[in-house]
Amino acid sequence: MNLHWLHKFAVTVTLVVTVISVISMEQLWGEEWDILLLSFQATGPFLHLGALAAITLLAWLVAGQFARAEKNSFQAVLLLTYLTVLTALYLVPLSITSPCLMEKSNLGPKPAIIGHQGAPMVRSVPELCRQAPMLAPENTLMSFQKAIEQAASGLYTDVTISHDGVPFLMHDNTLRRTTDVEKLFPERVGQDSSMFNWTDLQALNAGQWFLKDDPFWTVSSLSEADWALAGNQSVCTLSEVLQLAENSSKSILFNVRRPPPEHPHRESWINVTLHTVLQSGVQQQHVMWTPDTDRQLVRQKAPGFQQTSTVKKSVKILQEEGIVRLNLRYNQASAQEIRDSREGNVSLTLFTVSEPWLYSVLWCSGVQSVTSDAPHILRKLLYPIWIMPPDEYKLLWITADVISFIVIIGVFVLQKWRLGSIRSYNPEQIMLSAAVRRSSREVNIMKEKLIFSEVNNGLGSAEELSLYSANGYEGYTNEAITPRDQQHNARMQTNYAQKTL
Repeated sequence: MNLHWLHKFAVTVTLVVTVISVISMEQLWGEEWDILLLSFQATGPFLHLGALAAITLLAWLVAGQFARAEKNSFQAVLLLTYLTVLTALYLVPLSITSPCLMEKSNLGPKPAIIGHQGAPMVRSVPELCRQAPMLAPENTLMSFQKAIEQAASGLYTDVTISHDGVPFLMHDNTLRRTTDVEKLFPERVGQDSSMFNWTDLQALNAGQWFLKDDPFWTVSSLSEADWALAGNQSVCTLSEVLQLAENSSKSILFNVRRPPPEHPHRESWINVTLHTVLQSGVQQQHVMWTPDTDRQLVRQKAPGFQQTSTVKKSVKILQEEGIVRLNLRYNQASAQEIRDSREGNVSLTLFTVSEPWLYSVLWCSGVQSVTSDAPHILRKLLYPIWIMPPDEYKLLWITADVISFIVIIGVFVLQKWRLGSIRSYNPEQIMLSAAVRRSSREVNIMKEKLIFSEVNNGLGSAEELSLYSANGYEGYTNEAITPRDQQHNARMQTNYAQKTL
């Protein structure tokens, strides 16, 4: 309440900005908070060792304060607090769990990598590629051709149905980000992409934005031929990518977005998509079908499809529904659920996994496949970042605790030896040492008290006191003593002599 008004204003602004930032982060990254819990599975053992090292180093400061403290109550509180934190750190490994704390012989095969927004480079395991947006504009024919050139075993895309019933590839609800709709149809920029006729969609350029925005900083690495090809890409139909998958014997997984209520194919979107797939001639076993709507009808017309669910269900229910694949976000499946899906012969794919540490944790958990924006990074992992047998970790944990305890005891003993004797020093001596370079009347008085203290402790006679004055009492200071100080000193000496007599 006593702050200056300017400080109050600054504090208020800081508080408001902080609250707005937290709310914004929660809205934008609300689903990402779960990654903190997973990160502890990957870093828990190492965070414990780091915290143990930090608390051991902190013992030097704690022991110093303990040795200097004058009050026993302060010493007790300080020591109790430190020992509580130390004990908690010594025992915290009892609560640390990680899939990578396992026997190396129990490690399963490397999860298949599904390219989500990057050209897949993995050749040792089967994978699916959504597109190759690092090398070409996303959801264009060029992006899938690039994926096939890099030995992808499958293609993964998003499908929307046009106003006149043509399934085409588009991830966003609008055309603003990946086409030049602002140039050709400025009045329809915010309109749902499914409300465009195929004739209008064909007129759009779906590649110039990629060269302009360079979303992955890869445009400069394109050859002149690829540069020209990327700039001339158009919106791709589902039929085109199905034909490409059939010609290259690749599997295809796609998500179909249901049109809005005012769309003429709002109720027939499943039939329109299914008809397009069957007409393409692609082998049914290469199609991974995800929509839950009319799944029984789809199973009757296309019994060879790999029925894939994007909704989390128990393995028992999936088996009853004939679901053979499950596609979930990485935080939706626990270690037990991963084991259950593997034992129930349900192929589990988790998305989107782009960090090596997260990929390693899921590998240790037994995940069969992941979707990634960085398959070119994950492919380099020939083994999880770390894996440790439980007995080995237990030995490491106990050894670290014992070493820490011994070091802390040694530090407390050393600090007590170094600083413990300070408490027997005369307080005037300590103050004089701190103020040796200061020039004031109070400093001179402290010097006199020091002399009298030393006289009481050893000198014990007025003659020796006068000897101090005769030999230059002024030598204790770095400047001349004023006449007023000389009078004060003489008065003090006279008083002392009378007391001794």
